[in-house]
Amino acid sequence: MTLIQTAQLSLETSALAFFKQTEGRWQSQRRYYTLTQETEPQEVISAIEIKYLPQGSEPLIQLARLHHLEDTTLLGGTEVTWQSNYLRPQSKKPSNGSTIFGILDNILYRDRGFATDKPVSAIYTFPNPSTLCLRTEYAGSVFEEEIKLIGQQYRTRQTIISRAGQELMIGQYLEKRVN
Repeated sequence: MTLIQTAQLSLETSALAFFKQTEGRWQSQRRYYTLTQETEPQEVISAIEIKYLPQGSEPLIQLARLHHLEDTTLLGGTEVTWQSNYLRPQSKKPSNGSTIFGILDNILYRDRGFATDKPVSAIYTFPNPSTLCLRTEYAGSVFEEEIKLIGQQYRTRQTIISRAGQELMIGQYLEKRVN
């Protein structure tokens, strides 16, 4: 096995371990800051449920097909469902939905993106075992996200959205395990 293959295996092992550690129900307190105009931050409370998906599970097979991959190519992943309520400003109605994530090599495949319902993929890294970093690009926008486990009961997330090299929005999240 080459050094590159060993590093790739370690990256995939880290991703699968991270997915297993985040399985469960979470309450997310989110705040979105718009950087291009003077507005109050948008506040959102979300109930999130994360389910670990092993290789070969039906949702991962469907995700692989969306990305034109072999059915059992994706090594593992998660299914994330959410229900969100916007608190301030009251600009949006409550929303709910789900997203499927799967990994292969250093790519995280998704059945939909943050701002699109089309399949997208991200490059992922682990600066340390408790921190997952993602970089997703589509429709001229770049989404950089960091998800960090704080012990077993908390995690923080931060998302920076930019377009044409200009940062447009920052999302900051504090999430607490509720089960």
